[in-house]
Amino acid sequence: MYQKQNSTFKYFIILGLIAVAVVFYTQHKGSRRSVSGIKDPIQKEVSGQTTMEVDGYHMKIRYLYSYDISALVVHTKNYGSFDLCGKLAPIDLALAWGKVAEYNDRIDFHWDQLSRWYTFEVKSIEELDPVGGIDGTGKHSSNNHLIPADQSVRKSIRKIKTGDYIRLTGYLVSITGENGKGSTFTWSSSTSRDDTGNGACEVMYVTNVQWLD
Repeated sequence: MYQKQNSTFKYFIILGLIAVAVVFYTQHKGSRRSVSGIKDPIQKEVSGQTTMEVDGYHMKIRYLYSYDISALVVHTKNYGSFDLCGKLAPIDLALAWGKVAEYNDRIDFHWDQLSRWYTFEVKSIEELDPVGGIDGTGKHSSNNHLIPADQSVRKSIRKIKTGDYIRLTGYLVSITGENGKGSTFTWSSSTSRDDTGNGACEVMYVTNVQWLD
């Protein structure tokens, strides 16, 4: 009896390892895809705003620029709805375009996302020469906090996976919130592809999602 249980246990362990390996391979395969000819995001100054009620906060979402980005998805991160930021923008996408998207299958990028940041690792700095080094990589990739404009957009955003070639349209925004109990909330988007570090992510109010292939 003991031997039979042990064999069954091993069987489930092996199945579990196979499942993990398949998931890892699928994600890694998607992250190594490349797409050529993707142009830089387009942003144009606009005015206007919208409002949203989130977890007891009245959010004023001010449009800074209209934003139209076509990009290769190199990593995704679901932050769920465990905090106010997660309820407002549950999904982050690490996106690449230009030479970074073109060479993504040849450069051994290890993309990752954590705590609303995105990172990449390579074995040597020389690997980045075809994309313009670290500066070129930073100028042709970004981390994006996505705020869905409605439930339809929310469902579309949740379907996006690593390796997808997509187009997002909407606005880069600045947000102020108040809950009537004295607590306030602020969050503002980067408006440049040249910045790095804290505040360099794009906070995007997404009005449409399109898969390009």
